[in-house]
Amino acid sequence: MDIEESVQKVIRAHEVAGKYTTVDNYKIFYRDEGTGEVVFCIHGVPTSSFLYRKVVGEIARRGMRAVAPDLPGLGLSARPEAFEYLFSNFARVCRQLLDQLGIASFHLVVHDIGAPIGMALAAQNPERVQSITVLNSMLDIQHFTKPLPMRPFEKPVLGEAELATLNYTTWNLMMKYSGVEDTDTIRDAELGAYMDLLKREDGGKAFLKIMRNFEQTEEFSRLCYSAIHGAPYPIQLIWGKNDRFLDYDTYAQEFLRAAPKVTAYQVESKHFLQEDYPEFIAEKVVEQARGLAI
Repeated sequence: MDIEESVQKVIRAHEVAGKYTTVDNYKIFYRDEGTGEVVFCIHGVPTSSFLYRKVVGEIARRGMRAVAPDLPGLGLSARPEAFEYLFSNFARVCRQLLDQLGIASFHLVVHDIGAPIGMALAAQNPERVQSITVLNSMLDIQHFTKPLPMRPFEKPVLGEAELATLNYTTWNLMMKYSGVEDTDTIRDAELGAYMDLLKREDGGKAFLKIMRNFEQTEEFSRLCYSAIHGAPYPIQLIWGKNDRFLDYDTYAQEFLRAAPKVTAYQVESKHFLQEDYPEFIAEKVVEQARGLAI
């Protein structure tokens, strides 16, 4: 079996393990496993719910329900031309999905741009949030500068060219360099699945729209901070300390300054710590949810 066939087999297994629904006339894919209190997991770029596939299972095994959607434009969800790919709109879709699934309250897990999306969701619905777990993310979105490898995607023509040149070999090398610490724990076909789930039928056009529409206004940044500062729910950070994109000393400190009582953990991982430490993440999420966190 060649790499392309192996990648498609991985994606089919991921799809079979999830569900589809329609939110605001858009097809949304999501993973939903377990029973009990809900843990709602929001991914960032250039990923999808595939990043949480191990975490979802570990949370379910610990007696809680984990829901991880693909945001519009990414993964197996729809990539509508007319959708305005802004963090605030993603937050709205997440709220609508929660409403549709009958989820009144939830524990929130966010990663990468999932943080500004999740913070907007939490700030606008604080009575529904039971806890927040932040994984390698940014808070001060107003002053955020994209990491160097991601900057080409901001630029017309250059971004399209960069996407077009990505293949399984170059993508997997990039993932091993900056994404996954222990490459023995993930097959090349799984790494390749990330690229296919990014490009899909539109060649990654929706992803480029996201990269060119970061909501970096002072107003939106204040909204994100309001979800953290003086929050009535517990908050923790779990950080891959070898992240080449969002390092602990810069980006974790944004959260710690906003909420000094936040509990912080560091693990030997890069940006995609969900691949390296799904058990640890699930354990800490469940401990915090049950009031057992140190």
